[in-house]
Amino acid sequence: MDSSQLALVFITLGAAVVNGALGYGFSSITVPIALLFLTNRVLNPALVPIEVVLNAYVLWVNRDALPRVWRRVLPIVIGLLPGVVLGTTIVSQVNPGWLRFGTFVVLLPLILFQAAGYRRPIKSEQSIGFVFGGGVGVLYSVTTISGPPLAVMLSNQGLTQKDFRAALGFIRLAESSFTAVAYAYAGLYSVQSLALIPYILPSILIGVPIGGLIIRRIRPETFRRLCMSFDAWIVGFGLATLLKDLHLVESNLAYLVLVAVGILDSLLLYRFFSVQLPEYKRAEERARSGAPAPDSGRSGTQWPNAASRSATAQD
Repeated sequence: MDSSQLALVFITLGAAVVNGALGYGFSSITVPIALLFLTNRVLNPALVPIEVVLNAYVLWVNRDALPRVWRRVLPIVIGLLPGVVLGTTIVSQVNPGWLRFGTFVVLLPLILFQAAGYRRPIKSEQSIGFVFGGGVGVLYSVTTISGPPLAVMLSNQGLTQKDFRAALGFIRLAESSFTAVAYAYAGLYSVQSLALIPYILPSILIGVPIGGLIIRRIRPETFRRLCMSFDAWIVGFGLATLLKDLHLVESNLAYLVLVAVGILDSLLLYRFFSVQLPEYKRAEERARSGAPAPDSGRSGTQWPNAASRSATAQD
């Protein structure tokens, strides 16, 4: 086992713990770090077949809620297919260095957006579903990541915890299955990619149960926020490194990106622990006492009600 393979074992172990705790997050943690020493074209085909099985497991565990949500998320699933086809074409043709750079550029605002905790219910859910699904399909087939935008979308709609996980499992099983087929058609599976799978599977088998145990002892919203903070710093470092490698910035000024990300994330962390987390705690106390939840009066932050709080706790 060389250093990159050993690193992949520990990276995927940590990512599996996150996935076991939150119901998603395996690729969100694995990809930004692994792309520092692997390319999308090698990493993605190793992750997608594993995610098919992982997402099928999530859906099976929450299958009782599927009849309540599948019609609501069906437009997203339908929109996935053209997005996956487009994304697979991008993976097979774009220069690996620029593809990694594009992946980090797309991921950073998604991570920071979720870290900020901005939530607004979408009224035209059915009409926006197809377009949203197309975007998620492109994102997933290029990066194998879709958890952050899906979590924001589904938690905005006030799903209960069980419904949230069933909807997430249904969508992610569809996108990973579509992508697995598209990768096979495009000839992206290689010996180098498949050789990574034996180093990833044991981490999942060990990490997912550990994550399930951890989330029973820590507030899910706090755990999620810390994971997003870690992701933001990794993506910021990746962007800074690629700015130099691609000769877009020839000096160490490229690392100003990392400094900017660190400052912004620190502000978001301070806002979470000083403002948002106390709000969640007060909302939970009101829910236990049966008192109505008041409007916070601030744009971009809502008092979680009984339904949305359950879903939010898992996003």
